Amino acid sequence: MDMRAILMGLAFAAMWSSAFTSARIIVAAAPPLSALALRFLISGLIAVVIARFLGQTARLTRGQWRATIIFGICQNALYLGLNFVAMQTIEASLAAIIASTMPLLVALLGWVIFKERLRGQAALGLLAGFAGVALIMGSRFGGGLDLFGVALCGLGAIALAIATLSLRGATSGGNFMMVVGLQMLIGSAALWPFALSLEVVEIDWSGQLIAAFVYTTLVPGLAATLVWVMLVNSIGAVRAATFHFLNPFFGVAIAALLLGESLRLLDMIGVAVIAGGILLVQTARIQAKVPKNSVNS
Repeated sequence: MDMRAILMGLAFAAMWSSAFTSARIIVAAAPPLSALALRFLISGLIAVVIARFLGQTARLTRGQWRATIIFGICQNALYLGLNFVAMQTIEASLAAIIASTMPLLVALLGWVIFKERLRGQAALGLLAGFAGVALIMGSRFGGGLDLFGVALCGLGAIALAIATLSLRGATSGGNFMMVVGLQMLIGSAALWPFALSLEVVEIDWSGQLIAAFVYTTLVPGLAATLVWVMLVNSIGAVRAATFHFLNPFFGVAIAALLLGESLRLLDMIGVAVIAGGILLVQTARIQAKVPKNSVNS
């Protein structure tokens, strides 16, 4: 992994984690599904225009189309839709912590569905990661924790894991920016029917709301997705997912800094345990993919 990949990974982790804080600001003042659908519509159109300027087309391979549709529905409509609704009642830091378990869920799904072998280190990482989540949840049960919101975030994390498993097919064949734009437009199209039928558009306009919407549209929405697709294409999904171990730290720190959310001792211990579990799982998967002859050379 060269310095360019490391910087891309750090940038992605910071941008991805900051989305929970900006989303929390948005859903406090606007209907969540409508705001998210509009965000994806704007981000998607911008990405498609940029892609056309770069000479890219929508002539994707069959694998790219399949991956783009699954990614658009699972990550944008389901994962982010569920999280936006959940963050009306739970803190941004907690939503970020739950979402950060995605690499653990990817490994778990690979074991359960695809019968992938779990090395001892990976199994230990899974246990540690979920133990960290249990520690954080246990410390919050007495403080008015909204279990419905937590459940929505959990379902969203599973959807994100499925989206991540589908991403490999989207990185072959080029047209990265077009793929980014199309998956956002697909997510927007999937969200609008629910937004229009379930929500009443009442917006508490403010400069903070506008700034948060613009930021989440351009930075976590557009830039982070593009960096992620490029990173996966550069170093592979397994190595790229290693950077997710930083997300619990970034998510909690940004929410505390900008929203004033409290930093509990057990939360920080749980975050460290989750991050360690993710790192164990990802390094085990990387080692499993390294040919034995390359280790000796």
